[in-house]
Order: sequence, then C-alpha cells, then structure tokens
Amino acid sequence: MRMTTDKHVEIRSRDYWVKIVGMLQQNWALVDPAPEADCCTVFFLHDRSGVFDRMEFDSVQQAEFALRCNGFQRFAESGEIRRHLRVPEPPFFETTHPNGPIYSSGRFWR
Repeated sequence: MRMTTDKHVEIRSRDYWVKIVGMLQQNWALVDPAPEADCCTVFFLHDRSGVFDRMEFDSVQQAEFALRCNGFQRFAESGEIRRHLRVPEPPFFETTHPNGPIYSSGRFWR
C-alpha cells in the first residue's frame, strides 16, 4: 500500500528521466543540482508526482551515469516514449513505494 502525505517536495529540475518497469508502469527521476555546490539529489517519482525515493550524488555527471547504468533514459532524448507518456507535473509530494525505498536501498540499483 502506498502512503501519501501532503508534504510538498520542492524540485527545481524539469529534466525528466524515465525507466519502463512493466506494462503501463514507469518510474521517473529528476536530477536536482544543489544551489551552491557540485552535488545533487536524484528524486524518484511515480506517474502521479509522488516522490518515493531519493539518492545523493557528488555531481550531476555521476548521477546521470548511474541513471543510465540502471536503465533510465532521458525523456527529452527518447522520441518514441515521448509520444506515449506524459511526465509527472508539479506539485510534487512525499509518498512511499509499496516495496519501500527500492533504489536507495540498493535492491534495484547497481
């Protein structure tokens, strides 16, 4: 069961990444650089704009490399997918995934 809260999550980035995880199911990611540092946070979202996991990286380049290694692709670069999917729009909010923090736990991340 997914737990949803009203807690707003501020994400500045709109450079969406997507991973198709099943029939009519995808996970989204947004790489959000820290305002005054080289590090960044990757926020993982479901289709209805709920943030269910997040990971910290030392740089945007490191985050993007890790996303590609884990089956994500940049939405803007995926012509076929862009014709069939719509990105989750703000406002973003805290939620949980039925399987817990699937990426930050390492269970579905290499």
